[in-house]
Amino acid sequence: MEIKSIKKLKLHGFNNLTKTLSFNMYDICYTKTVEDRNAYIAYIDEQYNAERLTKILTNVSNIIGANILNIAKQDYDPQGASVTILVCEGPVNPEQCEHSSDNESPGPLPDAVVAHLDKSHITVHTYPEYHPDDGISTFRADIDVSTCGHISPLKALNYLIHSFDADIMTIDYRVRGFTRDVTGKKFFIDHKINSIQNYISGDTKDRYHMIDVNVYQENIFHTKCILKEFDLDNYLFGVTKKDLLPGEKKKIKKKLKKEMEEIFYGRNMPKV
Repeated sequence: MEIKSIKKLKLHGFNNLTKTLSFNMYDICYTKTVEDRNAYIAYIDEQYNAERLTKILTNVSNIIGANILNIAKQDYDPQGASVTILVCEGPVNPEQCEHSSDNESPGPLPDAVVAHLDKSHITVHTYPEYHPDDGISTFRADIDVSTCGHISPLKALNYLIHSFDADIMTIDYRVRGFTRDVTGKKFFIDHKINSIQNYISGDTKDRYHMIDVNVYQENIFHTKCILKEFDLDNYLFGVTKKDLLPGEKKKIKKKLKKEMEEIFYGRNMPKV
């Protein structure tokens, strides 16, 4: 099913549609010893502390054109962090809306952040954790960008992907509520969208396998992604492939692949 392009609406009052982007990223790692595991968790905790996450979300606010009202941030003991930003809508200046959400296209990259407009909240929570026996450590970050009004938070997606460089991503986008035009007719979506993938840059799509699960009649869109290439060195912390025996490398690769497949498919895989 294809959603046809919607002409610019003449609204009665404010645009009451709520658009929510949920972006979940996963970083997978193998740590051979308890010391390596603790070092990895500490590294991730520092890499994605509340201060850096605040900078990322501030740039997200700029990309979607939001005015920041308040920032609450917290690093947790022993690990993890949360940031919540409240934002409000600003006036629309069409000449500044270079990344308008009226078309399906990727938003800016981290080195090309621009501003334009809208309202609600942005949150991030991080979850470093590890398998008690298998040496697998998994870091997850959950980001929600919720706006009301004309623009779509999907324009921040390209920036978020490049900011985290994840092994696995799950992305959800939903439009809720309705708005009215000047005749009183209800509109349950105000922009064309066929797939979240259309908001992701080509270089990213080349690197990931992507699967869509969309419910068009409910304005619900879901895309999950997993890296195509697997280099064991990218998943080791504290050691390299050269430090491992051939049998160890095979066993560790099998554990990592199982962890990634379980996260990607959302179910536990049988042991083989």
